[in-house]
Amino acid sequence: MELTDDIRPNVDDRIAAEAETTLEDEETERDLVVVSNREPYQHEYDSDGSVVVEEPVGGLTAGLDPVVQKTQGDWVAWGDGDADAVVTDDDDCVAVPPDDERYTLRRVWLEDEEVEGYYYGYSNRVLWPLCHDLVDRVEMEPDYWDTYRSVNESFGEAAVERATENSTVWIQDYHFCLAPKTIRESLPDGASMVQFWHIPWPAWDTFRVVPHAEELVEGLLSNDVVGFHIDRYRDNFLECAAQLDDTRVDRDAGVVHVDGRTVEVGAFEMGVDADRIAETAETFDHHAWAHLAGKYDIDPNINVAVGVDRIDYTKGIPKRIDALEQFWEEHPEWRGELTFVQKSSHSRSQIPAYQRAANEVEEAIERVNDRFGTEDWQPIVHVDDHLSQRELFGLYRHADIALVSPLRDGLNLVAKEYVAAQVEDDGVLLLSEFAGAHQTLDEAVTINPYSPEGFAEAIHQSLSMTAVERGRRMRSLRSVVTEHDLDDWVAELLTATVPDGEEFTVEGTDV
Repeated sequence: MELTDDIRPNVDDRIAAEAETTLEDEETERDLVVVSNREPYQHEYDSDGSVVVEEPVGGLTAGLDPVVQKTQGDWVAWGDGDADAVVTDDDDCVAVPPDDERYTLRRVWLEDEEVEGYYYGYSNRVLWPLCHDLVDRVEMEPDYWDTYRSVNESFGEAAVERATENSTVWIQDYHFCLAPKTIRESLPDGASMVQFWHIPWPAWDTFRVVPHAEELVEGLLSNDVVGFHIDRYRDNFLECAAQLDDTRVDRDAGVVHVDGRTVEVGAFEMGVDADRIAETAETFDHHAWAHLAGKYDIDPNINVAVGVDRIDYTKGIPKRIDALEQFWEEHPEWRGELTFVQKSSHSRSQIPAYQRAANEVEEAIERVNDRFGTEDWQPIVHVDDHLSQRELFGLYRHADIALVSPLRDGLNLVAKEYVAAQVEDDGVLLLSEFAGAHQTLDEAVTINPYSPEGFAEAIHQSLSMTAVERGRRMRSLRSVVTEHDLDDWVAELLTATVPDGEEFTVEGTDV
């Protein structure tokens, strides 16, 4: 999953308040070495030539930053800020955060051709479409594989530099299938390694399309723990692992025996910082909403639907707009009474498929607005500029319905953010059955993004739902999202890396 959601847990405060016991044996205390493609702090040149720091404001980096601060550990990431190299030492390291140095950021430098082959190439033109069951979009170029392998080795070597016998090396996502093998070869005794896979994992018949399928699985099996969001992805991975000659898979136990080791393969569904989202949304009152709505020519007194997505062909935005078009065609009484706000962000724009996806979204929005729009009402408002966290959570709060309709998604945290922001319990979540979050958010209205007729009817059903039914559904959803939040996910996943009977501890407190 490439994350675009705005989540930042107040881990320091909550860990201190909630911890009831500590482990006295210092050897059980762990520090983290996080390995990710994205760096948590980026140094850039300001307009006057001075160096400024861009801090994490959303996504996984914002969620993990306070955890690594607590451990005073290390973070290994691609250094792609214009001024990143200026502030690092001879070991390619810099202490962060800038105003309160708590841990070390170890930057890995990539040449342009490495970025092209490893990131835009193998990661996002091979693995991304493959894992989303879009085999026809896979672009198999030999150079991509060679570069992906060499970059993974570089990241693995950098992680080993920072690891000690008390480290847990936590590797993030599909960018690093091969790095665990490099790390395993030099991992200090006592250290452990866990990798979390944020996007879907397909069945073996799909995954084996790539000629390097077995090597990719072998790389991931160099970890002690491999985590996925939901049971289906875990089971698919176990199926793939069973195809290797030297493995023995216990599907009931969720373990793979390989090279004399036992690898735990589990489902650990990620959460959001529900309390903080709710607290922020509470501050965005009706006056703030009226101001934001006015900025985009939205009537704040009519019904609003919202969609928040990165522009990507897996998100199903054009099909969502097709469903809205059918809804307004079949239910003309809702013309002028419902505005759909599509909040978008662009990424991977160097890839032609993403350029085409952006064009398709613009053309679909223009088509519907031309067909139904009036002088006083625009059916679809496309917001592609930056919204602050408070504005985004405020938009969630005041949206009557949310349309979360990916064609395939590892989880989709937008669905959980919307639920967390529904402080009046009066919104309705429409959720694709092909999103991982659908497994636990069972009080959402289920939609099939491939069926415009059914999708349109689900929109009508949601808008026509009684206040009692809305409240019942949303209270149930908020209970799930609040109980299984981001802190809960971190604790469950990292505890899986330590021996039975222990918990992952950070400076004497249980995560």
